[in-house]
Amino acid sequence: MSRPLAAIVGGAAGAVAFVGIVVVLIWYCLFHSRSASRTSETGSSEPSYQVGKSGGIELSIREARRFSWEELSAATKNFSEQSLIGVGKFGEVYKGLLTEGVLVAIKKRPVAPTQEFVEEVRYLSSIQHRNIVTLLGYCQEKDQQILVYEYVPNGSVSSHLYGPGHGSREKLEFKHRLSIALGAAKGLAHLHSISPRLLHKDFKTSNVLVDENFVAKVADAGIRNFLGRSDVVGPSSQVEADEVFLAPEVKEFRQFSEKSDVYSFGVFLLELVCGQEARESYSPDSNQTLVERVLNYNDFSTVSTMVDPRLGNRFTVEGMEEFVQLIVRCIDPSSELRPGISYVVSELDGILEKEMNLTTGMGEGTPTVTLGSQLFRALK
Repeated sequence: MSRPLAAIVGGAAGAVAFVGIVVVLIWYCLFHSRSASRTSETGSSEPSYQVGKSGGIELSIREARRFSWEELSAATKNFSEQSLIGVGKFGEVYKGLLTEGVLVAIKKRPVAPTQEFVEEVRYLSSIQHRNIVTLLGYCQEKDQQILVYEYVPNGSVSSHLYGPGHGSREKLEFKHRLSIALGAAKGLAHLHSISPRLLHKDFKTSNVLVDENFVAKVADAGIRNFLGRSDVVGPSSQVEADEVFLAPEVKEFRQFSEKSDVYSFGVFLLELVCGQEARESYSPDSNQTLVERVLNYNDFSTVSTMVDPRLGNRFTVEGMEEFVQLIVRCIDPSSELRPGISYVVSELDGILEKEMNLTTGMGEGTPTVTLGSQLFRALK
């Protein structure tokens, strides 16, 4: 081979090798930049999920958004009384509008900043589910700890059942209440399935919110983790209202578990079907609470007298009986005898499906269906 030709071939080979090295370097940089973006401080990427060794969904912890005091102050008009929408265990709750046009619920309490607070926020904000209120971020400035959540427009289920002005709110038929119960059960089941698992520890009717389409969203998941040993903040009436949702083993030994969450969920179901607070007497001439009444007389004929009269006749006796039986199982004093939340989801799904099929378009032409108006006659 002549020297000029060898020089040409050698140069071409060198060029090809150089291009190959450049391509490899570009691929390497792009791959690592994408990996870094998933864990960047912006937290803009969606959290990833994978199945853990225990079979639960393992969360990939990401950075939560850190809000400044100035932007949250502007969102709430300097935390004005007009923006205040309630007071919960964590502290005052404000409705806010961020500069990007997003409505949020802002919870604020006077506590000095801690790194543990940030770590807990990072964990909780990674939980993404249709039936759980999303924690968007936090702020720790001016000796205040602040949590920023998505805003759920239709408020709590308790406000629709027995809160101020509930009579003027949208009527909740039995199948609507079943749908809310199923959504809340799915949210709680998701909390129990993630790894590391999360117990709610404060499940109650006021912590189940409904959006514009009345889709249920479980709120305040993990809020007790921020409070530590100080379980309750607020007036004594709130303490009394919360106590009825606590399982016997929690009241006596402070032993929280998945089954104690199921007990609280059972009390929530009881309030759904009765339309009143479980801590109240089931009738004016009795000193028994709704829960005590169910536990002492758990046969359906007795419990049926507690059904919310506002439900009218838009339900079937079969569906109501299955619903009451599920309540009795959930609030069993023995934690070992209570079902798991996944079982509750399955049962509610089945009851709702049958109830929808039997009551949709109910009227003339469906004489075989036992309606709610025939409830007491059928039980005699």
